[in-house]
Amino acid sequence: MFLKCSKRRKNGKVHRSWSIVENRRVGRGVVQRHVLYLGEINDSQRVAWEKSIAVFDEQDHQTRQCALFPQDRRPPVGGAPAVQVRLDQLRLARPRTWGACWLGDALWRELGLAEFFAACLGRSREGTEWEKVLRLLTLYRLLAPGSEWRLHRQWFATTALADLLDVDARIAQDDTLYRCLDLLLPHKEALFTHLRQRWSDLFGARYEVVLYDLTSTYFECDAPADPQDPRRFGYSRDRRSDCVQVIVALVVTPEGLPLAYEMLPGNTADKTTLRAMLALIQKRYGSAERIWVMDRGIPTEEVLAELRQSQPPVRYLVGTPKGRLTKLEAALAERPWQTVRPHLRVKLLPQDGELYVLAESRAPDSQRTGDAAAPTESLLATTPPIERANTHP
Repeated sequence: MFLKCSKRRKNGKVHRSWSIVENRRVGRGVVQRHVLYLGEINDSQRVAWEKSIAVFDEQDHQTRQCALFPQDRRPPVGGAPAVQVRLDQLRLARPRTWGACWLGDALWRELGLAEFFAACLGRSREGTEWEKVLRLLTLYRLLAPGSEWRLHRQWFATTALADLLDVDARIAQDDTLYRCLDLLLPHKEALFTHLRQRWSDLFGARYEVVLYDLTSTYFECDAPADPQDPRRFGYSRDRRSDCVQVIVALVVTPEGLPLAYEMLPGNTADKTTLRAMLALIQKRYGSAERIWVMDRGIPTEEVLAELRQSQPPVRYLVGTPKGRLTKLEAALAERPWQTVRPHLRVKLLPQDGELYVLAESRAPDSQRTGDAAAPTESLLATTPPIERANTHP
């Protein structure tokens, strides 16, 4: 291991950051693995770290870096001093994860993503197979979500993916992981087309009912000066109004299979996003009588009126603003309750081309404790016929 310096220039000043790095031999040379990030340190701290990662020679009373070789092999002439190791006394100290990695890899292949991305991404000039890098990133997100830095520094070495993917440590280099992410965006539309067909073949997925929602993710950094940068201040779902953010709009099936997503500027209002997503789904999957399920803050009355008049009609199931409950209270009180399920009953009120559904749910008797016994009510607005909306209550 040794100290490695990285330089970057910011505001006319050069910043030097240090890391502890180890060399790892692979098929065509040596790659580096970052063991520990030290940040910006002064000269005395750097000398202290150099001493702490070196080997102390009791005979010479000096520190030096050493290479390890088996006892029955002669070390190479020249280079760093070598220490011979008795392999017959080694013991297993850090087993690798295999089963979860194998299952994730099998799912990747079953979805046909190995062939799809191999054709789209190809290889780099150095021979890097980008499909395998992307597969590594995807399995990492599936099994142990974290940063690319953690994948490079720790996680890859604890798994059997090197054997499953027939790769070495070069695939988990930090710069390789970041470069792979930059290659994906041009293939976004083709990927959704491919997944739609595979989901239909494997799961019989249907697209008559879609769920639409928005979320956000924030960045602890200054507001960017570039006007095209989507990181902006806006309403923060994470209660971090001091941070810039981006909005992520997502459309999924009731089974949770994603149909579309878009990244929007952080100051985008929820109610301004629906028209664009409707057009995107229609372009990608064709025109059909779909039912959109949304929160009350997403559609405006103007957009809902457009949906009722569109051809083919676009139906919806959306939460009704709480202020409207007072206006409908008297009419709903006269309506009878209808049992939908053992612990769910509804009242139906047709009005102005919409069907309002007052739903009341109770926890099963075996789960009622204290306040949990109180019923929960919600008022929804949908477009007739209610039979289709109740298909996925």
